Amino acid sequence: MNNCIGIDISKNTFDVHSLPDGSDLHLDYTSENILEFVNRLTCSQPELIVMEATGGYETPLAVELQAAGLPVAIINPKRIRDFARAVGQTAKTDKIDARIIARFGATLEPPIRPAIDEITRKIKVLVARKRQLTDIRTAEKNHTEHSHNEFIEKSIQIIISAIETQINEVDKQIHCLIAETPELKQKASIIQSFKGIGENTAAALVSGLPELGTLNRREIAALTGTAPINRDSGQFRGKRMTGGGRCEIRRVLYMPTLAAIQHNPVIRSYYLRLVARGKNKMVAVVACMRKIIVIINSMVAKNETWNPKNT
Repeated sequence: MNNCIGIDISKNTFDVHSLPDGSDLHLDYTSENILEFVNRLTCSQPELIVMEATGGYETPLAVELQAAGLPVAIINPKRIRDFARAVGQTAKTDKIDARIIARFGATLEPPIRPAIDEITRKIKVLVARKRQLTDIRTAEKNHTEHSHNEFIEKSIQIIISAIETQINEVDKQIHCLIAETPELKQKASIIQSFKGIGENTAAALVSGLPELGTLNRREIAALTGTAPINRDSGQFRGKRMTGGGRCEIRRVLYMPTLAAIQHNPVIRSYYLRLVARGKNKMVAVVACMRKIIVIINSMVAKNETWNPKNT
């Protein structure tokens, strides 16, 4: 791929490198510069625009690029760092990072991420906020084990109560947004029909995995990081590993997978067969996670609710 753009984004600025002409651009991260830059790219029509996932800093620019119909790929920063080491690039500046990102895109041609609408984006932000609040609640609960002080215990309980109130408010916002959007409501309803998947997990999948129903079984497994990766070389045969992809989706699916192993006859049967064949229990859980996401992907693609006879 020749006409590729690499963008390195920080809180206040973004750096751009264009292939094959090798031009560099440094801009303040303002609304005016974003719109001007998008107009410039709309005229030049690059084959691919690559940027890192930077905890949300990339969102304003990515949204405008996607709205203009431009091809955007958002990449896990670890993949970019690994690529930089592989090509011997140890120095690190914003300009160098933009060049490496462009080179990564031109060499590996990562898949384009589909644009998501404003409602889905709002749900995604709310789901992320709920995850943050849940982590804080867990940390506070862990503090109670070592408090040994009535005042501190009371203080912790007050904080936990406040956090739980916020979690409930976030849940209400998420469910209202889904209920008000027919397409998302239908997709969430299909996902929830799978025995073991609840309302909150469905919301997280709707917002965090908009590709559901548009990819084949191998692609959706790879996207979620649940596909086994070969580690064979010469006579060496290593263990198959999973990883990469969207770790937040695996995190969301973990507890529902455990529930499905207990209560969903299809998944329970599959899990027990794997364990009986000598598979490690955690390996079997991840395999069940992969099976669940593949089944849900097929259900959404066919616009069909859960039917164990179709698996």
